[in-house]
Amino acid sequence: MKGRLHDSETRPPTAVLFGRADGHLGEEALDELAGLAEAADVGVAGRLVQHLQRPVPATYIGSGKVQELKELVRAKKADVVLADVDLSPAQARNLTKAVGVRVVDRSELIMDIFARRARTAQAKLQVELAQLEYMLPRLRGQWAHLDRYRGGGVGTRGPGEKQLETDRRLVNKRIRDLQQRLEVYERRTQLNLAGREDARKVALAGYTNTGKSTLFNRLTGSERLAANRLFATLDTRTRKWAVPDCEEVILSDTVGFVRALPHHLVASFHATLEEVVEADLVLHVVDAAAPYVEDCIRAVEETLAAIGAKDVPRVTVFNKADLVSDTMELQALLNRHPGAVVISARTGAGLPDLEAAVRDFFVSRLAEFELTVPIHKGREVARAGELAEVTATEADETAVRLRLRVEEGRIARLKAWAEAEGLGLEPWSDGVRATPSGD
Repeated sequence: MKGRLHDSETRPPTAVLFGRADGHLGEEALDELAGLAEAADVGVAGRLVQHLQRPVPATYIGSGKVQELKELVRAKKADVVLADVDLSPAQARNLTKAVGVRVVDRSELIMDIFARRARTAQAKLQVELAQLEYMLPRLRGQWAHLDRYRGGGVGTRGPGEKQLETDRRLVNKRIRDLQQRLEVYERRTQLNLAGREDARKVALAGYTNTGKSTLFNRLTGSERLAANRLFATLDTRTRKWAVPDCEEVILSDTVGFVRALPHHLVASFHATLEEVVEADLVLHVVDAAAPYVEDCIRAVEETLAAIGAKDVPRVTVFNKADLVSDTMELQALLNRHPGAVVISARTGAGLPDLEAAVRDFFVSRLAEFELTVPIHKGREVARAGELAEVTATEADETAVRLRLRVEEGRIARLKAWAEAEGLGLEPWSDGVRATPSGD
């Protein structure tokens, strides 16, 4: 199904875009759709926007606009119509019949782009799963033979089985097969995350084409593809990030989000997005120079909530500061998002501030304890150093007292171990050693 928009074309196709005006957005609402069309190697020949209170059930847009769309398609000699909305199967069929060329909705376009960008086996499986789940309710309108009966041969006499039902059964079988194969990748991801349990995990997330991969390369010394195009990155990559005065930090670069990201893609890319869900900290990278930047921020927040990462702590990172011409607009952004960091991944400006914000976050999550270990239990002293950072040690003829520093997420494990070993563990209060239990 890869490249379904124009596999058979000898030249890049052209498209007419249409959408529904949304709030403060008029024709500008189609700017992103034009970027998606470019990412799919489709030229934009024309645009059409309708202000609608509610969609028309049969064709989404009104009959007058349908006729206007048909005339625009003919005048521009367009090959396809791209809709900046998700259409029902019936709406897509009715519009295609009315305008005379194929009508592709937003979800199908985005999945087509993902299919083009997929390079790894996992990404290809994830895209195919999303496409099949999208296609399943649309089978009736895709092939003309679907209402014919099979039947007729030896051993198959009688009315037989509708071809539609056969195709649906085959698609459902393939979906189950893909889900089982992707479960293997998900288990592998979970094992990798478990293997990095003691490391501080930071994930880059954000709207597509905000410069996440450029920032990832700058921070980790990697050479990951960083292109000025939508969805240049589909696979998660992880590298060590040397943050000054901070213990081991693992940084992950993830797939970009977009407004109304198809839920089939969100579901099928679950294993890839697990890096975000399991992160200690998310760096929400925002293109500070983008128009409608608040809409992009809101779309990312909605997607983070959809994948189960709503409560993961995050720092907003305004990237591409070198492209912002109006410093007042940038200051207004900072006023609306206190605690945000301004950087340019391309020039390196502001990266020390970003490192300081990450370091301060992890320091703020540290708690201090005093652990009392009998003098003869040397193995337990060594184990304490594995579970927490030892910042001071005192010893006498009966016990070793360790001052430990540990992150919030690892306190429960430390306490459970100390209790199982029968060791005294007390909070360290205001820099004054509390009297350990059992003294």
